[in-house]
Amino acid sequence: MELGPDWPDLRDQVRRICEKFPQEYWHELDEKSEYPDAFVNALTESGYLAALIPEEYGGSGLPLRAASVILETIHASGCSAAACHAQMYIMGTLLRHGSEAQKQQYLPKIATGELRLQAFGVTEPTTGSDTTQLKTRAVREGEEYVINGQKIWTSRARQSDLMLLLARTTSPDEVKKRTDGLSVFLVDLREVVGKGCEIRPIKTMVNHNTNEVFFDNMRIPASALIGDEGRGFKYILSGMNAERVLVASEAIGDGKWFIEKGVAYSNERVVFGSAIGSNQAVQHPIARAYAEIQAADMMVRQGAALFQAGLDCGEAANIAKMLASEAAWHAAEACFTAHGGFAFAREYHIERKWRECRLFQTAPISTNMILNYVAQNVLGLPRSY
Repeated sequence: MELGPDWPDLRDQVRRICEKFPQEYWHELDEKSEYPDAFVNALTESGYLAALIPEEYGGSGLPLRAASVILETIHASGCSAAACHAQMYIMGTLLRHGSEAQKQQYLPKIATGELRLQAFGVTEPTTGSDTTQLKTRAVREGEEYVINGQKIWTSRARQSDLMLLLARTTSPDEVKKRTDGLSVFLVDLREVVGKGCEIRPIKTMVNHNTNEVFFDNMRIPASALIGDEGRGFKYILSGMNAERVLVASEAIGDGKWFIEKGVAYSNERVVFGSAIGSNQAVQHPIARAYAEIQAADMMVRQGAALFQAGLDCGEAANIAKMLASEAAWHAAEACFTAHGGFAFAREYHIERKWRECRLFQTAPISTNMILNYVAQNVLGLPRSY
């Protein structure tokens, strides 16, 4: 693992793009609940969203750590990659398990941004994190699959051309393991919206463009199946560790942004004749958050290194996600507290980032589920759920 500010040129280039999208840009989008098209287009044109796609398919072929640096820098600059980060990693299921014909058909266009693959239909209203119990069904009829069911928290579905969909193709009572019988499909939303597929936006406390998706006898070609039928759960697991490393990187970036803002304000704000940063009640929470961010960053680097080496990175990726999400939140709280009443004023932009930062402890996997994973799969304790 490289120590210090690795990929300095990449950090500098991404930072320059972010400078074109100041806090006011994000503030206006947040108020209107609009998608950051200009920002996403700028990242697409620069090629950064195709960082993990191999060069043979038109991407940059960079390692996971480089993608991690890109997302960290975006968030450390005060911007948000939530609108487009999935364009980086959702294609991993297609890359690792799709046929060569599928990869040739889709990956080059995903790399250029001609096709947007940013939606991942997994979570359902009644199953939550218990993915093996999902109820969306896909039934083979000749050269088509007929799909019925519902997904929730499917972000960016309205801004995507394609969606990766996990559905049950074999009933739970017909499989030996509850992880069997699930299949992954690459759905062309341009062909099915209004024809068995309906997307409804969900209003939330953050501007993350998330949705409910309903399937009512939606028909898709059998060629939309990724890999073998019934092995979809294993296919998506291979991409979840990369997702956790990358989302943890965003949390690290947010933490750095909060610490920078908190330190600057604590040095400038004078109360009772001295800078508030001279008070331990102000400086200690910021200092502790900084230490936590540094520690979490090392776990992010470890997870990325193990992933790149093709080694088991589940433990590192999950711990990195948990530590980074909590460290970022502690940095957000310290910054918010240091700003006092001004933290509530939108012109300081603290409250927007504070709201967004809280999501990391819940999604894409909650802290409690990570602790369950570590307890069972790392420490060998009995399954608790």
